[in-house]
Amino acid sequence: MVGTGGPVATFSVWDYVVFAGVILVAAGIGLFQAIRSRKETSSAEFLLGGRQMTAVPVAMSLTASFMSGITVIGTPAEAYRFGAAFWLFGFSYAIMSAITAEVFVPVFYRLGITSAYEYLELRFSRPIRIIGTSMYIVQTVLYTGLVIYAPALALNQITGLDLWGVLVATGAVCIVYCTLGGLKAVIWTDVMQMVIMLAGFVAVIARGAVLQGGLTNIWEDSRKGGRLEAFDFDPDPLKRHTFWTIVIGGSVMWTSIYSINQSQVQRYISCKTLGHAKMSLYVNMVGLWLTVSLAVFSGLTMFSIYKNCDPLSNGDVSTPDQLLPYLVMDILAVYPGIPGLFVAAAYSGTLSTVSSSINALVAVTVEDFILPVFKNLTEKQVYWMNMALSVFFGAVCIGMAGVASLMGSVLQAALSIFGMISGPLLGLYLLGMLFRTPNSIGSLMGMIIGLVLTLWVGIGAQIYPPTAEKTNPLPLSTVGCNNTMGEHNTTQAPWTTPVTLTPQPDFRPALADSWYSLSYVYFALLGTLTTIVCGLLLSSITGVYFILGGCKQEKINPDLFVKMSDLICFSWCSKSQESDVTEKAAGEFHMEVENPAFADFDTSKNAEMGTKL
Repeated sequence: MVGTGGPVATFSVWDYVVFAGVILVAAGIGLFQAIRSRKETSSAEFLLGGRQMTAVPVAMSLTASFMSGITVIGTPAEAYRFGAAFWLFGFSYAIMSAITAEVFVPVFYRLGITSAYEYLELRFSRPIRIIGTSMYIVQTVLYTGLVIYAPALALNQITGLDLWGVLVATGAVCIVYCTLGGLKAVIWTDVMQMVIMLAGFVAVIARGAVLQGGLTNIWEDSRKGGRLEAFDFDPDPLKRHTFWTIVIGGSVMWTSIYSINQSQVQRYISCKTLGHAKMSLYVNMVGLWLTVSLAVFSGLTMFSIYKNCDPLSNGDVSTPDQLLPYLVMDILAVYPGIPGLFVAAAYSGTLSTVSSSINALVAVTVEDFILPVFKNLTEKQVYWMNMALSVFFGAVCIGMAGVASLMGSVLQAALSIFGMISGPLLGLYLLGMLFRTPNSIGSLMGMIIGLVLTLWVGIGAQIYPPTAEKTNPLPLSTVGCNNTMGEHNTTQAPWTTPVTLTPQPDFRPALADSWYSLSYVYFALLGTLTTIVCGLLLSSITGVYFILGGCKQEKINPDLFVKMSDLICFSWCSKSQESDVTEKAAGEFHMEVENPAFADFDTSKNAEMGTKL
């Protein structure tokens, strides 16, 4: 019986057929783009799609690239355990989209850059660019290995798919269509994978609604279980998820991911016009809303089904990441091929993230390390180098997935570090784009201080995890279970005892319940603000020192700064004013020609005025 615990079915033949079919179609798109563009072998064509992409496919690719397998599996589990507060990230997505589209996109697009870290050299210095690029490469390789490994582990334990076979197959498919098709293949494959991910969520919700007697019953069960109490306006920065931590901290965190991460920058600067680039981010915002809404409601559906028999407490699964795959095999195994569609959805998220990472790693390596040293390479040589680097980075990411399997709890630390570093980097970019006074030394020192602070609080939080009082896990029950498989087989009344999964160390220092308990969503905000404040202060001090030493300040290219005309509201106003001025001048000229009083008016001046108009 569904929702009462115990073993679930495994993959059928049709599930394997559906899963393999999706993988083959993804590889086929890469081959198609390779054949279609076989005569266009330029680096710009490979890395940026020839800068001829349009808004909608780029928007879907932007959404898919960070909706990885971890997101597909992890977000429903988050809603199941902690409630629908995660949906509030929808506000963060809106703020992030506006900031990225109106502040960062115009600057990057105007400069015509390929690597986001090119900006750091143009605004500050080459060493800062190298530091930024190196940080990005290390983080992305580690994160991509994690993205490949985590869903493979969860799905392996539920579906019986061979873990290492799936790891190698995932990486191999990404290498094929990244190597042969470049960015166009990545973007069009992301479009397909985005559709499959959403279809997987819809299948779970639809089947759950049938089993529970409608969406209304799912909503009511979630309300009774406390899963709908999302709007917590407590200003405490130590609480894991509140309205303020998600809207303020989450906006900065997602801005750091979308505005300066090469995987995303490379997509929107591939658009054929600035308007398409901006529009891609706003359409992407709608895609993110739809994805997070379906993912959260999938989690609420899972709670409605397992409200009386939590698979985690019952020992049916060992980690939260296995909850959604377990649900899928529990409720959808009666429909051959549908579990295969869900697994394909999870792996579509993984494929899109891995492929975008590989393509971005190739772009920054070529632009930041190879071309500045080997300046006489031909377009064809660079193109073949791009393909070779795609194979290399794909192999490295597969290898990193293998290392991840041996890292144990360090996986969480690695993922946290990936997020923590983006905050100080965002602060560095904002220093460069919004202020004219910051110099290279002051800005670099500010970023280092911000990085040290975020690493300190983040690593401390990994060693001494926040208590349940701050993370607020919601109660779960095993009162309705027919079969207990694990050690945690105590039966309790519904919604009475929270399940605590994170082991707490015996010794907790004084900082553990204050500084180390800072909400993880605030890490990026802490790093950004620290970098900006310290960067401005230290730049002022070092700037005075250089002036007193007789050094002249170099002139900075004005295109490196955000301009009022970049903002959509000001660009509309300025266009409107220009139109009014043009119409007024044209009207005056027409009156002068028709009025007899101007019969003796100098015709050469008339002609000149008409030419200007």
